[in-house]
Amino acid sequence: MAISTQSWGDMIKEPNVAGGFYSADPKELSDSIDYYEQSTGPVPTDRKVLIAISPHAGYPYSGPVAAYAYKAISRNHYKTIVVIGPSHFHAFEGISIWPKGAFKTPLGVIPVDEDFAQALLKENTAEFHVLPEIFSPEHSIEVELPFLQKTFDNVRIVPILMGDPDPQVCRDLAVALDKLIGTRDDVLILISSDMSHYYTYDVANQMDALSLKAIQEIDPKKFFEGCISRKMEMCGFVPVTTALLFAKLRGIKHVEVLKHANSGDTSGDKSRVVGYSSVIFYSDLLGQADPPDEESRVLNPAQKKELLKIARNSIESFVKTGKAPDINTKDARLNEIQGAFVTITKHGALRGCIGNIIGQEPLYETVRDMAVAAASQDPRFSPLTAAELKDIDVEISVLSKPRSVKDASEIQLGKHGVIVSKDGHQGVFLPQVATETGWSKEEFLAQLCSQKAGLPAEAWKDPDTALYVFTADVFSEK
Repeated sequence: MAISTQSWGDMIKEPNVAGGFYSADPKELSDSIDYYEQSTGPVPTDRKVLIAISPHAGYPYSGPVAAYAYKAISRNHYKTIVVIGPSHFHAFEGISIWPKGAFKTPLGVIPVDEDFAQALLKENTAEFHVLPEIFSPEHSIEVELPFLQKTFDNVRIVPILMGDPDPQVCRDLAVALDKLIGTRDDVLILISSDMSHYYTYDVANQMDALSLKAIQEIDPKKFFEGCISRKMEMCGFVPVTTALLFAKLRGIKHVEVLKHANSGDTSGDKSRVVGYSSVIFYSDLLGQADPPDEESRVLNPAQKKELLKIARNSIESFVKTGKAPDINTKDARLNEIQGAFVTITKHGALRGCIGNIIGQEPLYETVRDMAVAAASQDPRFSPLTAAELKDIDVEISVLSKPRSVKDASEIQLGKHGVIVSKDGHQGVFLPQVATETGWSKEEFLAQLCSQKAGLPAEAWKDPDTALYVFTADVFSEK
């Protein structure tokens, strides 16, 4: 096993395919990556990329394709890059996370984001493991790292290897990543995977086209089942399935295949080829600004009335039958993806409050689901009973998209809801909390850190603590 020290704190994963998959000479390696990136065709560099897929074969074969993905993400700013690859040599259940230290390549050392890795391990102790021996012979993560080192300074990685094809593990990892990333916009999910293996040139292209179509459609079920049935093929289909599920959770709708080729295109031997692709998933354009307070998306009275009716009917249906109602609306505004909180009070006292800050589904569905959750899943309260329905009032807070602020001076009490995030801990207060409590800004932020995020009360003053603000359109049955 290629580990250079005994201490986890200094644990360095030595390269094991340098001199094979890519040059062990730092200058030759650096020059080769420069050459691949200079040789790419037109690549969009103005996308805010949240997920990228890149191949991991020997650089002479896959390097010209991988360069497209790295060039496309080069103008993005990331602090953490979660690198997920398949395990080629060990079959195992769940995933293996490298939790500390760093990975080494001929270009130097790239550190692990230990706080993120440790927080991820705590999300699922049954499926998320520390199995360093799984990394020993593996190349799927290592091959990506020199490209990362040439593209970014001062990033940290979270190396993850995935084992047996279990869709539940894919879902659990996607959910855990979605939770930990929260409102952060400085995290990239990088999937390492080649495509079809050892078919003729034409058959490989046909299979790869099916795979890429399912990826572009962001259809994890179709993609996973296609790979299991061997109609599609990617060695990293388990990580890719996880990425598709994550994209669904985040409401990502834009996918772009930057480049697809196979080893027959580079070697000339088209009798037995391996496919490669560079793909990006992005939310919008870099530097694209939202309208101030999203004024163009303000709800009118009829829309607010409809949402309150949806919330009330959803609560009553679930309490009485255990099922949320099937609903639909033709209102285009209510079909926009947006976050919301639903608050239930009883005789003026809080009885439940659950929300989704980042919209992942149409607003009317968000309200339905959050209403049910507020009535049945708030850990501070027992589930709502049918006898209480006549005594409750429903309030809805429709949220703008959170934006980061440099420091607390930009926060306006009563107008802004605030999110605090540090080292995997996150908490949120709605704008109305400040009004209801009468807290000063310092008290508001201290309570947010200690009460909601489990951080020290003064954590909001730490430059490493991320602060985000959002506005809320608040309305109720009263």
